[in-house]
Amino acid sequence: MNERPFARTNRVGALIHEGLSLLLQKSINDPRLESATITGVKMSTDLKLAKIYFVISDRIATREEAFAGFEKAKGFIKYSLAQTLKLRYMPELHFYYDNSIDYGFHMDSVLKKINDEHTTDNQPAEKE
Repeated sequence: MNERPFARTNRVGALIHEGLSLLLQKSINDPRLESATITGVKMSTDLKLAKIYFVISDRIATREEAFAGFEKAKGFIKYSLAQTLKLRYMPELHFYYDNSIDYGFHMDSVLKKINDEHTTDNQPAEKE
């Protein structure tokens, strides 16, 4: 069996990721999406669905506003990507908030708290 190092789903996902990132930087002027960053694209095996994961870099914009911005721009995004990618079939786009970065910050704060508690518990008692 001859397997390729990168499956077609990965290649198409990478193309969509790159194209959408450029669209966000240059062509989409929605203020709800100014701080949105695409973190990943996962394609279905039949290439008919693209799950697009994003984060918001500032806390001014909310996830709901970003979802609304992506939903409003979905037609433009799909049309623009279809023009540049020249795929036989342009997949349906679904947007998801990527919780992994928030989870990483949470775990960092938990570990920092545990470390602080550990260092204060091991302090020698002060002599009077």
